[in-house]
Amino acid sequence: MSQGIKIFAGRASISIAEKIAKSYGTHLGDVKVQEFSDGEFQPSFEETVRGQDVFIVQSTIPPSDNLFELLLMVDAAKRASARKIVAVIPYFGFARQDRKDKPRVAIGAKLVANMLIAAGVGRVITMDLHADQIQGFFEVPVDHLFASTIFFAEIEKLNTGNLIMAAPDAGGTKRANSYAKKLNIGLAICHKHRKVANEIAEMTVIGDVAGKDVILIDDMCDTAGTLTTAANLFLEKGALSVRAFCTHAVLSGPAYERIESSSITELIVTDTIPLKKVSSKIRVLPTHELFSDVIKRLINNESISSHFIIS
Repeated sequence: MSQGIKIFAGRASISIAEKIAKSYGTHLGDVKVQEFSDGEFQPSFEETVRGQDVFIVQSTIPPSDNLFELLLMVDAAKRASARKIVAVIPYFGFARQDRKDKPRVAIGAKLVANMLIAAGVGRVITMDLHADQIQGFFEVPVDHLFASTIFFAEIEKLNTGNLIMAAPDAGGTKRANSYAKKLNIGLAICHKHRKVANEIAEMTVIGDVAGKDVILIDDMCDTAGTLTTAANLFLEKGALSVRAFCTHAVLSGPAYERIESSSITELIVTDTIPLKKVSSKIRVLPTHELFSDVIKRLINNESISSHFIIS
């Protein structure tokens, strides 16, 4: 291992962590997880971390065991006298619970931040938070990376002079507008209305997509209801094709079936969450070089601001 730094992985993110470590020029540290018959588990570091900068890679995807495993690993590193503990969370779960949107509900993202700080995290590296303000929930530095540094090059390859950027909902307008400005192309917005979570009651298009190749951009794809409904609606409005770029491939419930049967030409995602199964319409772009570069810059006290913006 490189002197002064060790990279470990939770079980939910072993694949991406191995690539990050290799790109950094090292290998993953040895972690074992003991499981008990009642479902309880206990991770342990099988090598010394005393005085080391410890980077723990784990996306907090469902089930919540993945979050708790990360917390246990952080606590173990702290009690083993690690010099600094950095949580590398490619996908930050519970991010949709960033505010009280109705009475008597929790602010889950804030609770997760509190637990990570209490466990001993000294810094967080994550990508495309569902809500930017979650950075303010932490009392330690948060390096909020954007997949735009990866997606933009792919979108440029598709640009035949006929593209239009699109946001699947009003919340994604800022993100889509950033791409549109950089590419100097138009912008369309889908306005959706929900009566219950994960179920769209109504959707309309704002903007002219007739004769255009639509690029939908979003931070995550969960049940794929929004993306597939939007794609069908754009084609009804005269679009020639629809491609979607989503950072986090949550893809729960009927997502895969919806994507396969939809009008979407292609869904491009990153590897922050491992795919549950292969789909001919889903293409995965790697993020390990981005995370590795950020770790190198942090260790060398160099600026990482170039990873925060498209330009």
